[in-house]
Amino acid sequence: MQTVKVWDLPTRFFHWLLVASIAALFVTGKMDDAIDLHGKIGVFVVPILTFRVIWGFIGSTYARFLQFFPTPARVLAYLKGEWRGLGHNPLGALSVFALLFLTALQTSLGLFSFDEISFHGPLAALIGDDLAIRFTGWHQTLAYILLGFIGLHVASIVFYRFVKKHNLLLPMLTGRANVPENEPSQPARGGGIPALLLALAIATLALWAACGTWIPEPPPPAVIETPTW
Repeated sequence: MQTVKVWDLPTRFFHWLLVASIAALFVTGKMDDAIDLHGKIGVFVVPILTFRVIWGFIGSTYARFLQFFPTPARVLAYLKGEWRGLGHNPLGALSVFALLFLTALQTSLGLFSFDEISFHGPLAALIGDDLAIRFTGWHQTLAYILLGFIGLHVASIVFYRFVKKHNLLLPMLTGRANVPENEPSQPARGGGIPALLLALAIATLALWAACGTWIPEPPPPAVIETPTW
């Protein structure tokens, strides 16, 4: 076996930071007195996802979306046992894209939510209370759908570990994977400091946008003066 670099440090850091954030969101989402913290964590997820999207275009080899995009040909080859490669396999890639999409959708709904009691999303003022209340209902429903996809993702990791004897978790911790020497493998390249700084800058801009501090305050209600007579 040979050891090959697969996952760069930014990809691994993003992965575990998102895992911790989603876990915290599910916990705080069930606690009535933690709704403010829930909202702040949700805002924090925005730059995390933004960074991953940008990194999917300018990051290192196996972090790039085009490298593991699950085309029908790749999925069919994998189902036939003919696919060879490093990083996400085609079925794993489907899971990655689904989780990224659902997390982004769930986070966006949260930013525009209004529960009529104690929580007013940082961007809810842009759409009005009626639509914000509707978004809140969708946000609550989608949470269970997202949880189901996360469960499938974890189950597949367990399946690969104990049935197919392929540890998918360890490379996401160490960045390196064990590959048979008779299989061609190229270590991850690219994703240097300039790319990292650019992705961080865009993620910071996304954080500012998600906070909603740029939204002007609504004008105070008009004061109707009572006639003195």
